[in-house]
Amino acid sequence: MSDPRGPQPLAPRILAGDIRAASRLMRMIDDGSPGATPELRAIFPHTGQAYVIGITGSPGAGKSTLTDRLIAHYRKAGLSVGVIAVDPTSPFTGGAILGDRIRMQGHATDPKVFIRSLATRGNLGGLSRATGDCIRVMDAMGRQVILVETVGVGQDEIDIAGLAHTTVVVLVPGMGDDIQAIKAGILEVADVFAVNKADLDGADRVVRELNAMLELRHAIRAPPVGMEHDAHHQLTAAEKQERDDREWEPPIQKVIAAKDQKVDELVAAIQQHRDWLERTGNKAVREQSRAGTQFVALLRDRLLEAGLARLEREKGNLAEVSRRIAERSADPYQLADELAQQARSGR
Repeated sequence: MSDPRGPQPLAPRILAGDIRAASRLMRMIDDGSPGATPELRAIFPHTGQAYVIGITGSPGAGKSTLTDRLIAHYRKAGLSVGVIAVDPTSPFTGGAILGDRIRMQGHATDPKVFIRSLATRGNLGGLSRATGDCIRVMDAMGRQVILVETVGVGQDEIDIAGLAHTTVVVLVPGMGDDIQAIKAGILEVADVFAVNKADLDGADRVVRELNAMLELRHAIRAPPVGMEHDAHHQLTAAEKQERDDREWEPPIQKVIAAKDQKVDELVAAIQQHRDWLERTGNKAVREQSRAGTQFVALLRDRLLEAGLARLEREKGNLAEVSRRIAERSADPYQLADELAQQARSGR
């Protein structure tokens, strides 16, 4: 029976931890419903408490299994957990196979675990455009740790670094991950490396090559001002601490997620990175970076919506304009420049 007072605000229920209200708002976010914005504005002042961990890596690396094991660990520690699993959208049907929930069914009855699958809806970078807002919903409802598992799209999968406090890059033996890591710039993304399926041949080789790449990164960097030393100078304890605090060295942890082996050591590595962020003040830097990333994504969506609406009013709908461009009877560069100029002038 419908409420005679009409739809009730979701924000107060979400702040009280209501999973059904959070699920409803996330659906609105994913569908691009205008009604989501006032709810997001209401919960925004109550966010910023959760710790966000990104899980990324190539398809088949075992990210979902590892995420399942991480959920179990954090629940054992008494923490509430939110999970956002981003799945690819079919370019033909627009749908997505939201398979990650299937792998995490062991937590389905735990009220302190909330798992939400999102489709990328054509977004590059391995993340749905709704991911940032859904992180805020889980944060507002009191989830202490939020795991974001990305879709696994190789070289484009770097956007997670703009949303997570700690990014775990998952690699496995025998999939060419060493080469892929170089191509994707994963060295710049990873805070922690997890070499999964470490019982397979080649795991030690992956570890060695990661170490070699990390050493190469050190070799090509110039020494910072004030820290130059001749070959015989030994760093004092204070200088070593300053160097360690200045730059994080991503640890490499071998795990066998399917057998729940060495996951505790991976969690410890994640905690060490969190401690480093807080000790050095880099957590605040990452918070600012996350805020900027999410704001730019929001602004991009708003400007695109406004531009397409203006295009339809003045030039015809997108399908019609696309047809004229394909027939070479319209100039796409001129149309785009005109719309951008109108946006800049406020007309």
